Amino acid sequence: MAKIEQRESVRASLDKQPREVASMFDGVAKRYDLTNTVISLGQDRYWRWAVRKALAARPGERVLDLAAGTGISTLDLAKSGAWCLAADFSQGMLAAGKFRDVPMVAADATALPFADNSFDAVTISYGLRNISESEQALREMLRVTKPGGRLLVCEFSTPIVPVFSTVYMEYLMKALPKVARAVSSNPDAYVYLAESVRAWPNQRQLAVRIADAGWSAVKWRNLSGGIVAMHRGYKL
Repeated sequence: MAKIEQRESVRASLDKQPREVASMFDGVAKRYDLTNTVISLGQDRYWRWAVRKALAARPGERVLDLAAGTGISTLDLAKSGAWCLAADFSQGMLAAGKFRDVPMVAADATALPFADNSFDAVTISYGLRNISESEQALREMLRVTKPGGRLLVCEFSTPIVPVFSTVYMEYLMKALPKVARAVSSNPDAYVYLAESVRAWPNQRQLAVRIADAGWSAVKWRNLSGGIVAMHRGYKL
């Protein structure tokens, strides 16, 4: 029992050591999807739909879904008819989603186990900010994408209305951990979530980071008033 309690209290620090982050997500895997729906007030379903529509994958294409967790996002992307692969570095997350009918593989986003030019599109949702070397991860995504292929990053961002931004940050830092205690198997992880969102670059800053990694024609679209932003880029 002592070992279980220790695992459930795992919380990564903002320097995002890979082992800490993977262990933290192993600890939340069991109720991860439910917790996300509760703390986002059901918006997670809309955000997945928006990602699928924006990516516009087609039958016959190959899509890599990074930081896929339990594969719920991959399953949604597969509705397009494309072949979609779920990849995550948390073995616990992949195990929690093994019942889903999508291919899964354990992978480190900073050193992807795929050949150059393997995928028509790469997506990563709510995972880029958890990678200590996010620029290296973006370069790896570029490497495995075919020429003419595309990237879609969906990530928590900065609300565009100042008053709403203040309310949102108050929710993140105070209410979110309390909600997580009621539904999550590792509520301390959601304290990290709140802190990592607050420390993450805004929309324009992230666009510059993506472009600096080699992606072209980088643009973004705000969802839910900027709580989430989708950034798109292309490999020319």
